[in-house]
Amino acid sequence: MQKAIYTTVGIDELLAHVQALKGAGARFVQMHAERCVDDGSYRLVYTFINVRAAQEQIARDGNYAIENLVVEGIDQYQEIPSISSYYPAVFPFENEAHDLFGLAITDMQVDFNGFFYQVSTAEPMSVITPEVKAAREKAMKVRAAAEAKARKAAAEKAAAAGEGAAGAAAAQPAAAAGSDAQHDDAAAKAALKAAELEAKLAAMDPEKAAKVRAALAAKAARDKQKKEA
Repeated sequence: MQKAIYTTVGIDELLAHVQALKGAGARFVQMHAERCVDDGSYRLVYTFINVRAAQEQIARDGNYAIENLVVEGIDQYQEIPSISSYYPAVFPFENEAHDLFGLAITDMQVDFNGFFYQVSTAEPMSVITPEVKAAREKAMKVRAAAEAKARKAAAEKAAAAGEGAAGAAAAQPAAAAGSDAQHDDAAAKAALKAAELEAKLAAMDPEKAAKVRAALAAKAARDKQKKEA
């Protein structure tokens, strides 16, 4: 049975971990890049396998492990050291991450200088859908307005705290404003989540997307019945 081991490392720790794997006899398998929808950061996953250790483990109990190094929270313009000095076979993966995601990988032994792929749009995998972009911008505006409203309410409440009964009367609108701010923030998050879901469904096979929509509708109906019960 195959099992996967994931170790999260910082960019400054990457080469040291790769060197250790190389010294232990691990072989490079693949590397892939991912874009995190929530915050726009990037993730790189490097996969290795120690063939000799895997063969010995399989002989003992039928299991073997694949090791993954994960670098998270990468900014698009943050420099990432190439591991090609240890594993030259990584060059197509690193060039792909540069061409499709725009990641700044330095010191590649084989560098196509942005021409590994012929793409009509620069860094196509770093682009988000218009629906998600619009929902994200709306969520940011609503969240900013909600935070401003909450700050104003808190200031009004603090100013009125020492005014006895008058202060208590002034605190009620402040509490209501804070409640409205929380409601607006929740609505913004829900709108963003819905837009991201629609973007994912649009990219799916139509038949699979229809099944997912049906499952979501059924869940919504069950939740409604529970609330009404």
